[in-house]
Amino acid sequence: MITDRLVVTDRLTVNHAEIEGRTGEPVVLVHGNVSSGVFWHPTMAGLPDRYRPLAPDLRGFGRTEPLPVDATRGLRDHSEDLLSYLRALALGPVHLVGWSMGGGVVMQLLRDHPESVRSLTLVNPVSPYGFGGTHGEDGQLNSPDAAGSGAGGAAPEFVRLLGEGEQGAGSPFAPRSVLDTAYVSEPLAEPDPYVASMLTTRTGEDHYPGDSRTSETWPGFAPGDRGVLNSMAPTHFRIDDLELVEPKPPVLWIRGTADVIVSDTSLFDLAHLGAIGAVPGWPGADTCPAQPMVTQTRAALARYASAGGQVREIAVEGAGHSVHLERPKEFLAALVEALDGA
Repeated sequence: MITDRLVVTDRLTVNHAEIEGRTGEPVVLVHGNVSSGVFWHPTMAGLPDRYRPLAPDLRGFGRTEPLPVDATRGLRDHSEDLLSYLRALALGPVHLVGWSMGGGVVMQLLRDHPESVRSLTLVNPVSPYGFGGTHGEDGQLNSPDAAGSGAGGAAPEFVRLLGEGEQGAGSPFAPRSVLDTAYVSEPLAEPDPYVASMLTTRTGEDHYPGDSRTSETWPGFAPGDRGVLNSMAPTHFRIDDLELVEPKPPVLWIRGTADVIVSDTSLFDLAHLGAIGAVPGWPGADTCPAQPMVTQTRAALARYASAGGQVREIAVEGAGHSVHLERPKEFLAALVEALDGA
């Protein structure tokens, strides 16, 4: 049975999901943006008994203490919360699994505290160079202020409906609609628990999406210093030296080929939307190219492998942003193989 429990750490009180009475090697599953540990429940239930799955809620999501997010630290508020959680439970080196934004969180933890990581699994992770505003496999900024990234890119109607707790699908910006069209390639058979999970997201300048500032560069806004989306802006979050960590745990990167969020042609990247004519005024590819998110992750992991790390990439054909929900058998087989081999 999957149950929730509060864990008091030296930074904040964390809610996590666990399987009652399960022992074994700890596998810590870190969720993405606008979600919670609930998105890991099927994975938890499917892991063999020799593993102890734990799914904490990040700050501002689920039932974890909603402390504000200092975006100037990139994803370190979340990665250091996670480290304090691991220490509070005296877990030692653990298998870390990070999905979407959670992939960035676990990469940051590996970068800062590699001794805490036994293996790393990335599931459709945010690029090591953040979300939006960069080009090239090495994550060069499109403009010095990273215009087009951060909280200003959030759809106001989605933020409003999220804050109001909208459960229906009457608007394309309703959380249920976004789950159906962006989180997965095909609607889930039982979406209600995941909609409820999305609706635990705290909204506002300290949480989702964060604050924003104007920019003279298209599309007219740049990331602020507070909140979740700004914590993934390339001026605040950048991991360009992962290959330097020691020790180097094995890395599994599993992704869906039909992902519309983390992609080289992301429908959430303002530069790509401008290129296809969905956002007016795009200045052109010379000054504002789309972010090649998958290519950037592949390049960073290639450097990690060249420096002696073990990396495996698995592309699940036709799956979207949530491979673990859409293709649970394929996902679990790949994950268990990686865990057993670590």
